[in-house]
Amino acid sequence: MTAPTPAPAGGSAVDELLDPAFLDGVEDLSMPDVRALRHQAEQAEVNLSYTRRLLQGRLDIVRRELQRRAEHDGRSLVDLLPEILSEKGRGPAHGLGRHQTVQPSAPEQLEHWVTGLTPADDLSDVQALPDDQLERAARALGEGERSLSERRRGVQQVMDALAGELGRRYRDGLADVAQLLADESRH
Repeated sequence: MTAPTPAPAGGSAVDELLDPAFLDGVEDLSMPDVRALRHQAEQAEVNLSYTRRLLQGRLDIVRRELQRRAEHDGRSLVDLLPEILSEKGRGPAHGLGRHQTVQPSAPEQLEHWVTGLTPADDLSDVQALPDDQLERAARALGEGERSLSERRRGVQQVMDALAGELGRRYRDGLADVAQLLADESRH
């Protein structure tokens, strides 16, 4: 029997943002409404980014343990942690360098989602797991990371569209910078 597939990363909050109808009529919304939508997208993106980092850490550990076994490396996984957790061996970062103004919401739920990717495999002691379980966990985490990254890119596109709409309004003289500064000083 196979374990149930967890809901897509970010759940219904991200589903809403990725719905093509989400941006319909955005040019007719008030500035506060467009900013609220942008904030909603920003929160979802931060949550997805945080979840991705959690997932990648586990995936790196599982993959390194598989590599350690294949190479008959006598060092323990604990000895290898500094190497695993460093950026060494990873390619360049692919983030967009966005300034984040919010923190992840409900980190324990995000952690639970990552754990749900490998419900049959307790990854708290990867050295004790047989190869087949580690390989299964690596596949599940890899698939989860690919799906999550795709959804994150979609949310980033929504954020860009909303930022573009706000920028257009300022550029076209439809928004007042003084009002923006007054609004920001109240928060």
